[in-house]
Amino acid sequence: MTEHTDIKPEGRSADWLWLVIGVAVLIGGFVTFYAFKTLPVAVRYVAVIAGIGLSAGALAMTALGRQTWEFALGSRIELRKMVWPTVKQAQMTTGVVVIFVTVLGVFFWLVDMLLGFITRSLLGAGG
Repeated sequence: MTEHTDIKPEGRSADWLWLVIGVAVLIGGFVTFYAFKTLPVAVRYVAVIAGIGLSAGALAMTALGRQTWEFALGSRIELRKMVWPTVKQAQMTTGVVVIFVTVLGVFFWLVDMLLGFITRSLLGAGG
């Protein structure tokens, strides 16, 4: 008989605590904005911005926050590798798309006219 033990990843309970703190601080910033209407508007906006910043900081303390930050850094590296088309390539591609859409539009218009003619002929509505 084997004993089943629940193995938790390191810091998992702390992650939940940081998530709760982050959400609470974020909500607190918005509550401050709407609940304290007697404060100057600039102070209320600072409360919201501080709530967002502190919430992001608390969320960054979690494993998910660290993974998200690593993903963002990796995305920046991949964006630097991206090669944009030249103006001539973009114009050529646009021209091909316009021609293709026009040809297909005419084709489907002709098919619609033919099917409409067949339907009117079969139903005796003239033609």
